[in-house]
Amino acid sequence: MDLYLPVANLSVNALVMILLGGGVGLLSGMFGVGGGFLTTPLLIVYGIPPTVAAASSASQVTGASVSGVFAHVRRGGVDFKMGGVLVGGGVLGTMAGAWLFRRLQELGQIDTVIGVVYVIMLGSIGGLMAKESLVSIGLSRRGQPPRAKKRRHHPLVASLPFRTRFYASGLYISPLAPLMLGFMTGVLTILLGIGGGFILVPAMIYVIGMATGVVVGTSLFQTLFVTAVATMVHATTTKAVDIVLAGLLLVGSVTGAQIGARMATKVKPEYLRLALAVMVLGVGIRILLGLVWRPEEIFSVAIS
Repeated sequence: MDLYLPVANLSVNALVMILLGGGVGLLSGMFGVGGGFLTTPLLIVYGIPPTVAAASSASQVTGASVSGVFAHVRRGGVDFKMGGVLVGGGVLGTMAGAWLFRRLQELGQIDTVIGVVYVIMLGSIGGLMAKESLVSIGLSRRGQPPRAKKRRHHPLVASLPFRTRFYASGLYISPLAPLMLGFMTGVLTILLGIGGGFILVPAMIYVIGMATGVVVGTSLFQTLFVTAVATMVHATTTKAVDIVLAGLLLVGSVTGAQIGARMATKVKPEYLRLALAVMVLGVGIRILLGLVWRPEEIFSVAIS
């Protein structure tokens, strides 16, 4: 069944969009990531304009984050003070990102910038994940325990002024660090339509030094509010949110996340990370080919 997307100005197969959302939801449930960093590039590969893909993906991430936040709140897995600082930085970042988005639109470079940033980001993240997974698999096969990582914040974070205590996170640091981290995530949310959890979670652990028990819940708390603000900013300024597309993706992602959560318990974590790394690298290579590969016909006209 084909549906017309009024903002994207093209027709898509509704079942394919639901299955795409289901696939991303499956990954979300299996790997514990928001999935937004794969939704946008997959939509671009399908043929959705990058601006509409990024804006609509942000609204889908908002809906998908709600149930996760409530689950973590019930078990006490959210640091509301840290989350509030991250949200504050994220809101400021969405405003700055919206200005940058509009400026790039005026220059006619927004689609190219989104593609280039995704190639760099997916290549870097996929490479790091693959390296870490292969090391873990090698240690596991040799019967050696994984290397323990010390929980401490970065020396630059320790040098920042205006320290305060974040009791749930077990930290005594400057709020400027999470504020800047939230700002960066807000900019990426506007430009790329991602929740930012796949960047935010490791940064909260290895840069800020948060206790792992509240990292995921606090990240989802920030993602929920920042993607909601990003959706409103897109809807009122860039006019790129396609609610029909977002709805189709959300229907699939909610179902896929439940299935993925069950599947995650049956596969070793290091193999899951390696599979995700291969998938991320594959999507990055496909976008790179779309940027540099010259088509046989540069222009085409279809009469129907």
